[in-house]
Amino acid sequence: MHTEDIYYEDYEIGHVRETLGRTITETDFVVHAGHTGDFFPHHMDADWCATQPFGQRIAHGTMVFSIGIGMTASVINPQAFSYGYDRLRFIRPVHIGDTIRTRVTITRKEPDAKRIGMGQVIEACEVLNQDGKVVLATDHILLAKMKGAA
Repeated sequence: MHTEDIYYEDYEIGHVRETLGRTITETDFVVHAGHTGDFFPHHMDADWCATQPFGQRIAHGTMVFSIGIGMTASVINPQAFSYGYDRLRFIRPVHIGDTIRTRVTITRKEPDAKRIGMGQVIEACEVLNQDGKVVLATDHILLAKMKGAA
């Protein structure tokens, strides 16, 4: 990780970046269940899951979100911060042994209506599996300082 000043004006609509991959393990399932208290059989009971439509355990959606977004955190930008996420969707299941990566595309920019000197940058975040299929999608809202306000 490194620090870089990136202002609202520096973000370009259409810019795409992609993370490296990370393989999901059984340990990820167990640790996430322990952190969240979500021990539903869909995530933890291999025998029960064998009788269900997916045929095997599926990753917690919140875990896929956390890992997928966490992989995008590669630059510390003192001029911006995360405002939140919109339109979060779990599109396909993720299983133990799947490798995920995240593609981030800047789709929109607009001055922030409530904060003078700040702008909203919308990043479409798509978590992809090893086959390149989208398993999770969400919009990340980033608040960035405008150069004139710095």
